[in-house]
Amino acid sequence: MTSLLLDTGALIWIANGDPISDDARTALDTAYQSNGKVYVSPASAWEIGRLAARGAIKLSMDAELWFRRVLATPSIHLAPLTPEILIASSGLPGKPPKDTWDRIILATAIENKHTLITRTGKLIRCAQSAGIAVLAC
Repeated sequence: MTSLLLDTGALIWIANGDPISDDARTALDTAYQSNGKVYVSPASAWEIGRLAARGAIKLSMDAELWFRRVLATPSIHLAPLTPEILIASSGLPGKPPKDTWDRIILATAIENKHTLITRTGKLIRCAQSAGIAVLAC
């Protein structure tokens, strides 16, 4: 069974009930129905907190509580953030994004062999360069 990793944008869209691609929806539905695992990175907690603090996203509650509720969702798990992942994020293949948090999320997917779900073009291309599965959402 394939495990999935949501990048921050995908996490926000899915939590908000925004439309996502059929492929991403199918992968998520399959994971939920088969007790598969869907991961989110601790990096997404920082990004969501920062986006909320700047007013770039509007949450119905405090960012910390929002993230805790996401983690309380069945099948959603917090991905590990290890020194190996952090080091790997500094030497990604291809032309990785400049954004540190995107690099950490991508390195998490590579290190744990997760299928990455994202809309970010640079993440998609770099994931493909690294030979990991990626679904555009």
